[in-house]
Amino acid sequence: MKKLFSAIIGLLLVCGLLAFGAHSLQTSSGSTGKKVLNLYTWGDYIDPSLLTKFQKQTGYHVNVETFDSNEAMFTKIKQGGTSYDLTVPSDYMIEKMKAAHLLLPLNKKRLTGMQNYDARFMNLAFDRHNKYSVPYFWGTLGIIYNDKYVKPGSIKHWNDLWTKKYSNNIMLIDSARDVMGFALASMNQSMNTTDPATLLAARNKLNRLSPNVKAVVADEIKMYMIQNEAAVAVDWSGEASEMLAGNSHLHYVVPSEGSNLWFDNLVIPKTAKHFNAIYAFLNFMSEPKNAAQNAEYIGYATPNAKAKALLPKAVRNDRQFYPDNRTISHLQIYQDLSPAKVGLYNDRYLEFKMHH
Repeated sequence: MKKLFSAIIGLLLVCGLLAFGAHSLQTSSGSTGKKVLNLYTWGDYIDPSLLTKFQKQTGYHVNVETFDSNEAMFTKIKQGGTSYDLTVPSDYMIEKMKAAHLLLPLNKKRLTGMQNYDARFMNLAFDRHNKYSVPYFWGTLGIIYNDKYVKPGSIKHWNDLWTKKYSNNIMLIDSARDVMGFALASMNQSMNTTDPATLLAARNKLNRLSPNVKAVVADEIKMYMIQNEAAVAVDWSGEASEMLAGNSHLHYVVPSEGSNLWFDNLVIPKTAKHFNAIYAFLNFMSEPKNAAQNAEYIGYATPNAKAKALLPKAVRNDRQFYPDNRTISHLQIYQDLSPAKVGLYNDRYLEFKMHH
C-alpha cells in the first residue's frame, strides 16, 4: 500500500512539474487562451496601470514578455513556436520583418484612432500608408551635458565633442549604428551610407575622439550621468528624459546639422491568434487620454497629436524632446541594411572600441 501510495505521489509530482513546465512555456512564448493578448515589447515600455485599465474595460488579460534588442525580437519571431499578438519593432526592423514575411497587414476597418496621429509620423518610408504599423513612440539621438561642467549653449553640434576640454569626460551609448552615425553626421555624410571609404573615415574620426571618451556603456549610462560621473554623453532622447528627471543639471541637445530620428511602432506578427484583443488594444492605445498617460509614464515623445495636446505645457513645448520642424527636417531615419553592410558598420565600430 505504501509503495502504491508512493507511486501515486510520484505520479502527481511528475504531473505537477509537467503542468508547470507547460505553463512556463506558454508564459515565455505567449498564452493561447481566448481572452488574452500576448504583447512582446521592450522592457518597461508601457504604463502598468494602462494594462489594468484595458483588462477592466475589455476583459482581455495582457501577457507581457520583453526583449532588449530589435535583433533578439526578430530572431525569436522568425524561429517560430511563439504566439505573440503584437510587438514593437523600430523603423528599420519593420522593413526587415516585412521582407522576411513576418508581419500581417492591418485591417484598417477595425482601427478607430488613426486620425489622432501626427501626419508627419505617418506614411513613412519604412511602412508606406502604414500598411503594417501603428505609431507608438518616437525620438532622437542627441547629446546630454551637465551644466556643472559645461557652459549652457557651448555644446550645439557633434563636432563640439572633439574639443580637448572634454578629455576623458564623455560617455557613449554602446551602439554601433548610433556611434558610427553621429560620426557620419559630424562629417555631413548620410547616417545610412554603405560606402567603405566613408565608413573608414568615420572610424578614423572616432579614433581621434578616443582621448575624450571616458567609457562606452549600455543602460548604466543613465546612472553615471545622474550621479555626475561625466560632463557629456551621447544617448537616445528617451534615455535622456530619465537622466534629466534624475538630475536637474542635465540638458539634452539635438544637433541642428542632423541626427537620427527613430520610431517604435506596434505591428502584428504572423503568429498572432487573438485578433479581437489585438484591435481592441490598438484602439485603446490610440485614444488620446491613454496615449498621453503612457507618454508621461515612459518619458518618450508621443506621435499621437491629440495626446500631445493633453500633456502639460512644459512637456509639449519642450524642444529638447519635441524638436521643431526645422530640426526634424535634418534628421535621418535608419534604413534596413544588408547583413554584409551591417557587418561593415560593426567592424569599424569594433575597431574604434579596441583603439579606445
